[in-house]
Amino acid sequence: MKLNNFLRKPIILVAGSMLMLNSCKKSFIEVPVEGATEEEQFWQTPDDARKGVSAIYANLRSWPQVAFAAISIESLGSDDSEKGSATTDASFLNDFDNFSVGPSSANSSGQIYDFWKGQYLEIQYCNQVLDNVPGISMDETLKNRYLAEAKFVRAYCYFRLVRAFGDVPLRLKTVDPNNTAEFNIPRTPKEQVWAAIESDLNDAAAGLPQAYGAEDLGRVTKGAALSLHAKVAMYQGHWADVLTYTNQVMGMGYSLFSDFEKQFRVPNENNSESIFEIQCQYVPGNCDASSSQYSQIQGVRGSAGGGWGFHVPTEELANSFETDDPRKDATIIFRGETTPQGDAIPVSGDNPRYNQKTYVPFANYPGSCNEGADQNIRVIRYAEVLLMNAEAANEQNNTTLALSSLNAVRDRARGTNPLTVLPPVTTTDKNQLRDAIWRERRSELAMEYDRYFDVIRQGRGEAIFGPKGWRPNKNEVWPIPQAEIDISGGLLTQNPGY
Repeated sequence: MKLNNFLRKPIILVAGSMLMLNSCKKSFIEVPVEGATEEEQFWQTPDDARKGVSAIYANLRSWPQVAFAAISIESLGSDDSEKGSATTDASFLNDFDNFSVGPSSANSSGQIYDFWKGQYLEIQYCNQVLDNVPGISMDETLKNRYLAEAKFVRAYCYFRLVRAFGDVPLRLKTVDPNNTAEFNIPRTPKEQVWAAIESDLNDAAAGLPQAYGAEDLGRVTKGAALSLHAKVAMYQGHWADVLTYTNQVMGMGYSLFSDFEKQFRVPNENNSESIFEIQCQYVPGNCDASSSQYSQIQGVRGSAGGGWGFHVPTEELANSFETDDPRKDATIIFRGETTPQGDAIPVSGDNPRYNQKTYVPFANYPGSCNEGADQNIRVIRYAEVLLMNAEAANEQNNTTLALSSLNAVRDRARGTNPLTVLPPVTTTDKNQLRDAIWRERRSELAMEYDRYFDVIRQGRGEAIFGPKGWRPNKNEVWPIPQAEIDISGGLLTQNPGY
């Protein structure tokens, strides 16, 4: 049983903020949460502080955060995934796969705008906590932890924004959307955004505990802050910092879950390998609270699976795995197979492959909301920390550590099956070892929304994505939403090439 009850508490939002909920028809409605409290009556008590932080967590699983917009911006441009589903269903998503998307190109631009708005709404929630909770009379230790949690999530959102768009407006205070001067600010140079992210993560690591009791399982931890900081440093090429942060996390007691495939199933959420997961909960009789559609939109399509069949693995990804690498079958559900949980996948249908990491066994579908409402979203796993450590160690000429961390991931992938042959990497050549680490990242983290930006930060965008239409000096980032430029009266500028 999942013990993330703090996410099931009532959420109260201040005036000017609405929780974005999506209906079963994929559209959004903006509705005030039942029992919402006006701002001047809120932020008075420790319970107000708790509710404000709960709103931060709850919104992380909303449609703009985890569904079409996230898939479009963070994954579909890669060689690992494609739109999927029926050919005619949401065909605008193909614009991201072939790089024909523009700032005003019909429905595809709507995904860019959804992603942008989703991150800034979440940042607004974080800023509300950071601006108001310090003035509440309450236990100081708990107060400081709440502030650290908000800073981590704000850093996470800005990380997603800066790697997607480059320069973005940096808002570190609660914004009144009706105050034009306050709301309408220009893009901040990305170097300053990266610096703000790192500052938040330093504060978060200092204020967060290493672990929680059962009732708070799933909240962000010191290990999460250090791991995200390592990733932020990796994207900037600050290898000494990556090594420092990952070494710290490696001393915190995390361990690789023994079974690669099973770690992604609901009963094994928040396991020894989990560093940060977005908590999703099926609440019987409350479909608004059971709101995550991350798993549903990627689920096996058709009457057998009940999912929508979007964001499917490519044949190229399937062919990229080494011979006998068990992660291939643990990452991809193939048409006509029987899953380890006994579900027979139809031999015919719209898609030959589906994302197995988001799969919920058919017998475990919860209630009457959506099929994947109970499936958590893995954001940072210990395996990625080891691979970041390996890459940083190699760049810092510590071959012994690089090989140790890399082969730990390969050892777990190999498992205890004597028929599986996945030999350790032994090369000491720096360039060959870098290539081996990059290949391992692809195999280990496939379909987890990392491949696209991984390839770009490695400087291989044109070589790998060029045949799909990717162009240098343009597609390193996506276009700024034209609607935001229009609202700003031209204060916001467009990215080059769009």
